[in-house]
Amino acid sequence: MPSLKWDYSLYLVTDRSYIGVRDLIVCVREAIEGGVSLVQLREKIAPSREFYEMAEKLKSLTSRYNVPLIINDRLDIALAIDADGLHLGQEDLPIAVARKHIGQDKIIGISVSNVAEAIQAEKEGADYLGVGAMYATGTKIDAKLVSLAVLEKIKKAVSIPVVAIGGIKKENAVRTMETGIDGISVVSAILAAQDIEQAARELKKSYQKQTNYTKGAVLKLK
Repeated sequence: MPSLKWDYSLYLVTDRSYIGVRDLIVCVREAIEGGVSLVQLREKIAPSREFYEMAEKLKSLTSRYNVPLIINDRLDIALAIDADGLHLGQEDLPIAVARKHIGQDKIIGISVSNVAEAIQAEKEGADYLGVGAMYATGTKIDAKLVSLAVLEKIKKAVSIPVVAIGGIKKENAVRTMETGIDGISVVSAILAAQDIEQAARELKKSYQKQTNYTKGAVLKLK
């Protein structure tokens, strides 16, 4: 299964509203060099041609770094550029339909906000879960917040990777990771930073530090 192949620790979701006049491809390259391990291209309002051309350029970049590129929502774009996977929301295509077209060797992630949705998504064949929104976020102002307690319950209820998303920044990243999740998904914490590479590097270090601490604690218990 592809879910076991990839590193979900620092998952970047794109949003051009945070980068100003900067070039998205350059920004993503800096983020990857800072430690981003997976990239999702999210374009809610771009015309199909623009979305496709952007995805094609981004795929060329991420392939050079052996970082998977996930396309948000658009199965047609994912197929057109041979993306590494697709991310779906609760109101998007059913996982089974997406899987039929994209194949077994591609990643399919799905957004969930409670334990029931998480269990159902795993049962239907999702490779990973995006859980949120964890904190107030400008990318989804009407999103219902998920508590850390629910995040921890979701992680314990499934065997596939769990990534937290929504308003995650350096200030709250560690307490989010303490739930034992497989990664954090960020937008503005990286893309809105003046030094994108450094912002990504600091978040990556926080994740690695927390992971090492958790492993140490488990070893002591044993």
